This record gives sequence, C-alpha cells and structure tokens, in this order.
Amino acid sequence: MAAVDTAVLADWVSRFGTAVTEKRDWLTELDSAIGDADHGANMARGMSAVGEKLAGGAPGTIDELLKTVGMTLVSSVGGASGPLYGTFFLRMGMAAGAVSELDGPALATALRAGLDGIVARGKAEAGDKTMFDAMAPAVDAMDAALAEGSTVADAVTAAADAAEKGRDATLPLVARKGRASYLGERSAGHLDPGAASTAILFDTLAAAVAGSA
Repeated sequence: MAAVDTAVLADWVSRFGTAVTEKRDWLTELDSAIGDADHGANMARGMSAVGEKLAGGAPGTIDELLKTVGMTLVSSVGGASGPLYGTFFLRMGMAAGAVSELDGPALATALRAGLDGIVARGKAEAGDKTMFDAMAPAVDAMDAALAEGSTVADAVTAAADAAEKGRDATLPLVARKGRASYLGERSAGHLDPGAASTAILFDTLAAAVAGSA
C-alpha cells in the first residue's frame, strides 16, 4: 500500500475507541497507582463521544476527520488526556490538509505535527514518564523505516513496536510531569498510563493500515 485514505484513518479512530474502551479498567488501574485514577474512564468517554459524532459518516477529507476527533476530545474529556489527545489530532489534521489520502511521508509528517502539538501543550521531554516517551520513539521509528524504503504498513508497524517499547521503558522512570511527579521516587515501578494509551494508538493505526492492505 502506497497511501492511506480517509476511510483507513476513520477505521483507525474506530479501532482506537474500541481498544481504549476494552482496556479502560487497565488504564485506570495504571492511573490509580500514580495519577487521578481516571485515564481509562476519560479516554473511553472521549472516544465514545467521537464515535457518536462520526456515526453519521466520516468527513470526506482527512483534515476534517481529524479535526472533528480533536475538537470532540477537547470538549468531552476531563483531565490532561482530553487536551493532549485533542491537540494531537487537531495538529495532525492541520498538517494533513484537505486531502483524501496521505502517502507514507505525508502521514509521518502529520503524526510528527501531532507530537509537536503535545510537546507545545505539555512541555514534556524524553524521560519525563509521559505519553511523549511512547509517541516520540514511534514517530522517529516511522521516519527511519520510510527512509529505508519501507511500505506504509511496515513503517506504521515499526512505529507501533517502538511505542510499545517506549511504554515499557516508563516502568523504572521517576515522573517529572503531571500528578505522578508529586510522588517522586514512588512513581518508579509503574507504567505511565498516557504512554500505555499511546501504544494503543499506534497499535490500532498499524492494525487499520494492515486491514486495508
């Protein structure tokens, strides 16, 4: 596959919503250890609202699809996750533009714009024990795979693998951002819930792209 179209990205959003709903209790359990114990519930509620918004049919262009997702998350999710994920999808949509498909480099550019939006909003850096620790390696891995001549499907699979490794690498970290940082050294030994949901984000993207091949 040389490109992903609006339908594939709509399928991604749907798969992500299903997955965070299925893993709601696990995400909340992770968050109960080092946060407000609401990440799973917030993400499930937000993606349920997205699903309702898109139930009448996805917009025809990628920017409208992703902006709809982003605005819905910002308006329907409390805590940090709504603004952060909302910003990710909004920035991704702005970078994608009013097109109906993206080739590999354009998809990678859109994903990096989403990452940059999260950095601008949350000021996170590598090792802070946040979603950045899963998302940045994923975006870097996608760029590297495409530079080596990988297909879009292989590149997003590489991104998903890197996101999972990034998620797991948050386990020993001491949090430097968010409520988890209040725990100091006691935040070590727990996975970051935002990194966990980010790994789901990229896993479902890979599944959607593979499913359309």
